[in-house]
Amino acid sequence: MSLNHIRPWRDIYRRKSRQIMVGDVPVGGDAPIAVQTMTNTLTTDVAATVAQVQAAAEAGADIVRISVPDEASSKALKEIVRESPVPIVADIHFHYKRGIEAAEAGAACLRINPGNIGDETRVKEVIKAARDHNCSIRIGVNAGSLEKHLLEKYGEPCPEAMVESGLEHIRILQDNDFHEFKISVKASDVFLSAAAYQGIAEATDAPIHLGITEAGGLVSGTIKSAIGLGNLLWMGIGDTIRVSLSADPVEEVKVGFEILKSLGLRHRGVNIISCPSCARQGFDVIKTVEALEHRLEHIKTPMSLSIIGCVVNGPGEALMTDVGFTGGGAGSGMVYLAGKASHKMSNDQMIDHIVEEVEKKAAALDAVQEAAE
Repeated sequence: MSLNHIRPWRDIYRRKSRQIMVGDVPVGGDAPIAVQTMTNTLTTDVAATVAQVQAAAEAGADIVRISVPDEASSKALKEIVRESPVPIVADIHFHYKRGIEAAEAGAACLRINPGNIGDETRVKEVIKAARDHNCSIRIGVNAGSLEKHLLEKYGEPCPEAMVESGLEHIRILQDNDFHEFKISVKASDVFLSAAAYQGIAEATDAPIHLGITEAGGLVSGTIKSAIGLGNLLWMGIGDTIRVSLSADPVEEVKVGFEILKSLGLRHRGVNIISCPSCARQGFDVIKTVEALEHRLEHIKTPMSLSIIGCVVNGPGEALMTDVGFTGGGAGSGMVYLAGKASHKMSNDQMIDHIVEEVEKKAAALDAVQEAAE
């Protein structure tokens, strides 16, 4: 819960769930909502996969998932896990032996789609491997691969079928006295996903991994994910998220954090508040924001920056940000620090100056945090 007594309409009351561990990352309970992504390199290309994992981690990913489709990938996974800065989830489809091999290779979690992996006996073998190697499990229900008997029962993928699938596989894990699991009920349809997640959230206290599967390209997938995941998170549902985009995994991480930042659920890096620009702008807002987003990528300290083209809304936005710049006239604008007008700065020097001010503010905030620890 975000305790905000002055603005209670901003509070989000998170659903209470059990907490499990994915490597050294706590998931569920009162732990921060974890951001995940997935590599799209060949797993057997260890160097490329490790590089992609490291880039995702640098962008803020807490957990990275890697596909393990064959025995050669299982062997490569062991080296990847050894070099990864974050816990690795092994994505297992069709062959249960890959799950056993991944657990032995050091995966922190196994993502299995029980509808694809085989009968209950094989699932039990994967559970044993997970237990033996201190590995958690994600039950990954997907609308596109529901069990045949559920499709026959319901006629098509629907929320009830997805929830029933999830509960059937939860039962298998619990009957084998295995409780270190989380669950997802994904679909590419936003409405189907949202309804299925609401249903599973009511039916179990397991941690929930959110995702709109196969959401699309960078723009369309971002919008679908923001609508679907954003509404569920606003309702308090979700302990980990993955934004599925046909794009660089780093973009998935960025979008995931932006969704969480918009809801006040996670804070990382500079939150830039900027206007869309219009004929009143005193400088090129769009190019300035593009430049600042790039120049400030290295800042991980949570802080806010307002970039507003004119004095209509600029001073008001600057009142609520750590650093601000508002366009004025005669080729210059006003720099705001901690919500107060500080000094004027020419437009041609403004970007370098803002970067400098943001870096100084980040260093000061870091120092305060270190002193408190």
